[in-house]
Amino acid sequence: MADKKILLTQDGYDKLVEKLDYMKSVRRIEISERLKAAIALGDLSENSEYDDAKNEQGRLESEISELEAKLRNSEIIQSAESTGKVMIGSTVRVRDVELDEEETYMIVGSTEADPDNNKISDESPLGTALLNKTAGVTVQVHAPVGVLEFEILEVK
Repeated sequence: MADKKILLTQDGYDKLVEKLDYMKSVRRIEISERLKAAIALGDLSENSEYDDAKNEQGRLESEISELEAKLRNSEIIQSAESTGKVMIGSTVRVRDVELDEEETYMIVGSTEADPDNNKISDESPLGTALLNKTAGVTVQVHAPVGVLEFEILEVK
C-alpha cells in the first residue's frame, strides 16, 4: 500500500527534521544510559527500572520510525506567486459573519495543524472551504453546531 503524501510547509519540515535529530542523538543516548544503570543493578527478571527503560526505548524507536516515514513521504509546499488564492502555506484573515469577529489562520498540511496557534489543516472543514478562494468571497462551513459563514478579508 502506498503511503499518503504528507504536505508540509518548509518550516514544518524543518521542525520534523530537528525533532528527529534530537530523538536520534540526545534521547537515544539518555535511554541507553538508563538501560546501563538498570543493568548494573543486577537481576533483570525483577528489575522495574530495566523494564521501564526497555519500554521507553521501544516507544522512542517507534516514534523515530514514524517521523522517518513522514519525512520520506513529505512534499514541501512552495508558496505560489501572488495568485491571491488560499492554498497551503497561505495566511488568511476571515470574519465570522454571524459573530462579526475576525480571526487569522495559516493553512497547513494535517501534520502541522495546531489550532491553538491558529494553524488549521487543509483537511479541516474551514480549511477545505477556504482552499482556492480569494478575498471578498464568503464561504460556508458545515460544523456540528450548524452552517457557519466566513468572509475572506485578506490572503497572504
